Amino acid sequence: MALSVAALAGLLAGAVAVAPATAAAAEPAEEAPELIVNGDFAGGAAPWWWTDNSPGAVVDGRLCAEVPAGTANPWDAIVGQNGLALAAGEGYTLSYSATSTVPVTIRTNVQLAVDPWTQELAATQQVGESAERVSHTFTASADHDAAQLVFQVGGSEQAFTFCIDDVSLRGGTAPPPYEPDTGSPVRVNQVGYLTNGPKSGTFVTEATEPLTWTVNDADGTRRASGTTTPAGVDPTSRQNVHTFDFSAVTTAGDGYTVTVGENQSEPFAIGDDLYDSLRTDALAYFYHNRSGIEIDADIVGEEYARPAGHVGVSPNQGDNDVPCRPGVCDYRLDAAGGWYDAGDHGKYVVNGGISVAQLMAAFERTLTEEHADAAPLGDGKLRLPEHGNATPDILDEVRWEMDFLMRMMVPTGEPLAGMAHHKLHDKAWTGLPTLPDQDPQPRELHPPTTAATLNVAATAAQCARLFAPYDAGFAAKCRTAAVTAWNAAKAHPDILADPNDGTGGGAYPDDDVRDEFYWAAAELFLTTGQDAYRQEVLRSPLHGDTDLVFPRGGMSWGSVAGLGALNLATVPSKLTADQLRSVRSMVTQAADGYAADSARTAYGLPYAPTDGHYVWGSNSQVANNMVVLGTAHDLTGKAVYRDGVLRGLDYLLGRNPLNQSYVTGYGERDSRNQHHRFWANQLDPSLPNPAPGSLAGGPNDAIQDPVAQSKLKGCAPAMCYIDDIESWATNEITVNWNAPLAWVASYVDDLGGGARKQVCEVTYTSTRWGGGFTTQVVVKNTGGETVSPWQLSWTYADTQRLSHPWGATVSQTGPNVVAKSLSWNSTLAPGGTARFGFNGTSSGQVHDPRVFRLNGTPCGVTPAG
Repeated sequence: MALSVAALAGLLAGAVAVAPATAAAAEPAEEAPELIVNGDFAGGAAPWWWTDNSPGAVVDGRLCAEVPAGTANPWDAIVGQNGLALAAGEGYTLSYSATSTVPVTIRTNVQLAVDPWTQELAATQQVGESAERVSHTFTASADHDAAQLVFQVGGSEQAFTFCIDDVSLRGGTAPPPYEPDTGSPVRVNQVGYLTNGPKSGTFVTEATEPLTWTVNDADGTRRASGTTTPAGVDPTSRQNVHTFDFSAVTTAGDGYTVTVGENQSEPFAIGDDLYDSLRTDALAYFYHNRSGIEIDADIVGEEYARPAGHVGVSPNQGDNDVPCRPGVCDYRLDAAGGWYDAGDHGKYVVNGGISVAQLMAAFERTLTEEHADAAPLGDGKLRLPEHGNATPDILDEVRWEMDFLMRMMVPTGEPLAGMAHHKLHDKAWTGLPTLPDQDPQPRELHPPTTAATLNVAATAAQCARLFAPYDAGFAAKCRTAAVTAWNAAKAHPDILADPNDGTGGGAYPDDDVRDEFYWAAAELFLTTGQDAYRQEVLRSPLHGDTDLVFPRGGMSWGSVAGLGALNLATVPSKLTADQLRSVRSMVTQAADGYAADSARTAYGLPYAPTDGHYVWGSNSQVANNMVVLGTAHDLTGKAVYRDGVLRGLDYLLGRNPLNQSYVTGYGERDSRNQHHRFWANQLDPSLPNPAPGSLAGGPNDAIQDPVAQSKLKGCAPAMCYIDDIESWATNEITVNWNAPLAWVASYVDDLGGGARKQVCEVTYTSTRWGGGFTTQVVVKNTGGETVSPWQLSWTYADTQRLSHPWGATVSQTGPNVVAKSLSWNSTLAPGGTARFGFNGTSSGQVHDPRVFRLNGTPCGVTPAG
């Protein structure tokens, strides 16, 4: 996340005071006092003012301003009135009529007239040629002697005439309470349920006795029925609810609904192939948010195409020669590339670190989990430009961010050489909407920190082992960066981010970096095999403490030890059997807690934060807990963990107190006005909504932004969300929220129907000699049908190269190997076996493959010996 409140300094620069204020007319006794003077402009223009670039005049009884073309920000052109007295706790209603000769989106604020421009009302409105009466209500949070009303009308490429009339601000009226539109009280996953997975929902009702539910298919035919289970008052929403389960329905189809009484759910599907598009869309998010590259219409469509951002083309300033903030350093860095973090144009190492790590984990899972399919992540499969380079597309996306992270390192010869700068962003906040290529702000590096440096060490170490089979040079660069960053962090273990460094970008403070040290040591050990890094893991005060490694509220950019533990549990390494058991026990213990939370809550989500408080980005915490559950399922095959993942996905896609799918483009009631600088259709109809697959931050009961504060005051934790672009505390989108969504979508798509079909068993025995090895492979048909001919495929996670095969024709392309049967052993009857082998060479560590497929179907692996 990154806070993004537009800085309004200089708001009144050049403002023209046209006349002294005149007395307000007397009001009827039954009406609240009128605070606006001359709101009908019968007395001319006084006391209204305007910025000197937009001269105003009264025309036909309206105040009209001539707004020039090419203003960059909303506050670059303003019409306003000062001297408004507001009382804390009082309700106010602002109303007006407005027209514009060009369709525009304006901002209407009631705020302090001086820095820090604190807003009591912040609203947006689309205005065109037809005058429409607009009304906004709010409650003042403080006493003000001289607040101001401003219409911010800048930010358009075209010149236009803006007119207002009948402006009124009356006090003492209680604003109506905000009531979210939650649609049907029958809450389900609005996308759908896997054929053989759990299927459950929630019904909001005052009833305390069981009620009848029915499942109907698209043509209205009843497919199942039963009675609900009363669950009482859900503390997260304060709703009285029932639950229902229809897992027995396994017929694939679209357009299913659940009906309880006269209430019908949103439609959904049942099937095995429901989430392949979500995997692709969730990963496309990262290309959309790349910095320093044109986003190609041929890849994303005309709606989402845009020029490259921060490449030094006016008014934009480039990221290839960025200075530090004054007093931080005297050098400049080429820090081009990377991903824009969130709704703003900042690039943050600690947020980029967890995000790129989870993308790498989604790929590495295909090397270690027999039921994971690498094909949808392969070369030519994702929406990005780097096709045809024999590298999986997901690693191409990883490389875009890894290049940036390594560029953030302090150069050799400087006092903190090898450390990483915490972040890079604008000197001051920019407004919404602002495309990256139109951002005029100077760019600045912020001080190096231990947390950022360890993020580079961890991700670069993981990068080194994953790129080794595809690009040895880049892998070596990553490995060198990882070791350099680790050594720098050990030399400077307590350089922390300033929690007050939040102008122009989020501060991302973190006063405990034990988790970053744990994560980095784990990744360096897995990549190098060096015992020194293993000892760092084993000596960590976090090691073996499940609650510290996997917080109940979920992993986050500030709590990353779990990333290291998940990889220690799944990636082949030199851990002893007891050490591996201990790490895996942490994973399953954490998953047991998340699964229990999911099973006992009315909405099924695997999320039970401390004291019931939903935090900023709660949806990402839900998704991160789902990653732990999915990994536990991979390790054990236990359905309880799988079910926790699927119920969590149900929550994100509509089975929640707001009946809201938090993923754009998925479900009938999806979020589409998330806080973002260039996906800003709510403010500018010429701009798009967020791309499909974008995850909204979700409920946050701290409600830090003005929109949430005005609409959601007193909300139950799971109800503290509003799909409004200005609600940056509840409705932001970020790379570190989409990264676990991409992992989960990949996992769920791999589940298919949920049944783990296994028709083969492989025994792989490899013996080292000098710089080479000899391998014997036995493949057994454990299914009920004959396989003929057969071929066995696998992928190496290291640099092994094969030669001199026997018993099969063996071919290798990069890390990918295919062994095909010969004429004399091409038939594998049920229970039958085939044997073959080969010699080979390798540099560095040699790990036996963990995933084999017989004619495309996953095989089990029998330990050699």
